Amino acid sequence: MSHQTLVPPRIAAIHDLSGAGKCSLTIALPVLSAMGCEACAMPTALLSTHTGGIPGFTYRDLTDDLPLIASHWASLGLTFDAIYTGFAASASQLSAIGEAVELLRAPTTLVLVDPVMGDLGKLYKTYTPDMVESMRSLCAKSDIITPNLTEAALLLGLPYESLPHSERPLRETLRQLTALGPHCAVITGIPFDDDQIGAISSDGGIITHTAVPGVWHGTGDLFASVTLGAMMAGASFGESVTLAGETTYSAINRTYRNGTDPRFGVHFEAELGKLCQFAAKRREKLG
Repeated sequence: MSHQTLVPPRIAAIHDLSGAGKCSLTIALPVLSAMGCEACAMPTALLSTHTGGIPGFTYRDLTDDLPLIASHWASLGLTFDAIYTGFAASASQLSAIGEAVELLRAPTTLVLVDPVMGDLGKLYKTYTPDMVESMRSLCAKSDIITPNLTEAALLLGLPYESLPHSERPLRETLRQLTALGPHCAVITGIPFDDDQIGAISSDGGIITHTAVPGVWHGTGDLFASVTLGAMMAGASFGESVTLAGETTYSAINRTYRNGTDPRFGVHFEAELGKLCQFAAKRREKLG
């Protein structure tokens, strides 16, 4: 009896590492690994916790290490099926990330940029206007971007209040986002009518769920990680986005029911088994 072994897709995950408060690499690494990928971490910064509502955090900038890591990987002949970037701390760091993407990508490498810049109509405290321009340049190098509604407005240089909250005009917003360079885009965190929140993607898909009260840190990282993991398993962009929406909503609901401090992230761990099964079934079709 013979069987075929599929080599795990290798992904360069260029994110910060927060020791506590689930986000960035502490979400991307377990999610991508559970979905059958080899995740190679390129930490952009080391923090004691993430910066969302948690005072007194420590922070160490690793911008100078990025070209050294990328060059070492390239010298080893490592090839990457995908490159996935998220939060950055400065315009110079965004430039270094862009250079790493250019060095490590191959013609078949999928580049997903999660343009983490702000939420609820406001820039994050560490972000500046020149960083928005640098993020726009990084998005131009990507195949897929996953902004929330605030980040979509920032990328397009539009007031947050001017962006629509209904499907038809949001299609035009998606068209404008893909005109920046990426082939595909999905806008997350859209407050639809009737207490619904959801996402809309450039492939025509739309996801809505009943909004759960609260601010849920790390959910954008979870959504983007699941989307990429599903695509690496052979799922379509639309199917991957749907899975990401369902997974994120389930994790938020679980955290809300458990009543834990939402600053420290959502309880996504219980979703890993389902994600593993999903990816395994899709890979069976590839085999």
